[in-house]
Amino acid sequence: MTAFRKTQTALTTKAAPFAIRAEKVSDVVAREALLDACFGANRQQRTCQRLRDGRAPADGLALSAVARGAVVPNSKFAMLAAGWERTSNSIRTTANLRSARGDSFGNSPKEPCRETVGNSRNATRLVGTVRLWHVSAGGTRALVLGPLAVDSAFRSKGVGAALITCALAAARARGHRAVLLLGDAAYYGRFGFSATKTAELMLPGAYEPERLLAIELAHGALDGAWGMIVPTGGSLPKPKAARARRSLRAAAAVA
Repeated sequence: MTAFRKTQTALTTKAAPFAIRAEKVSDVVAREALLDACFGANRQQRTCQRLRDGRAPADGLALSAVARGAVVPNSKFAMLAAGWERTSNSIRTTANLRSARGDSFGNSPKEPCRETVGNSRNATRLVGTVRLWHVSAGGTRALVLGPLAVDSAFRSKGVGAALITCALAAARARGHRAVLLLGDAAYYGRFGFSATKTAELMLPGAYEPERLLAIELAHGALDGAWGMIVPTGGSLPKPKAARARRSLRAAAAVA
């Protein structure tokens, strides 16, 4: 069995100064703020959120886009809230993302993507995010992509396309066979998504059927797929504080 290495990074050139790398714990605050800015305060009520509630994203398939070369905020809290982090001295591009080099990132396919050597003055800021999640599509194992969000200052710079390209390359490298999403066919069609194999599939909530799209990473992966799309990913670990409160309540009830 092929051993897949952890996705680390894929970088653009100076013409489009952003990088795609695996999501870090330090991205979470900035990611939530970015999602709120892009989708509004009611984003938790969206139909596809039902496929993500209480679930962990698929292993190695939570990606962040980060921009570099700007002035670092003064306080550590401001850095965390804005999604800033120190750069490392060097980060290698993994084999999983080799297919995502070249035109998608402004790099020559023959040249490895490299991050500029860092120092205490260099920093990066979160400017985009995407995650993929395990689902069953009427009994067929698949992934669902989303949410995809890009900072308003970085739209039309290829950030969203880079995130999708990296996510699909990483999913294919890890042996996944199909990816679903709810989105605009005019945008996602260029990546190979269509409604061709989703007519017999359903989501748990209100949605426009023509926006339920899929791409097969393996030929015929969704042949005959029929029924409800349901979450199958692992559960998120419960916060320690919440567990402690429940333990105290249980102890009090016994007493």
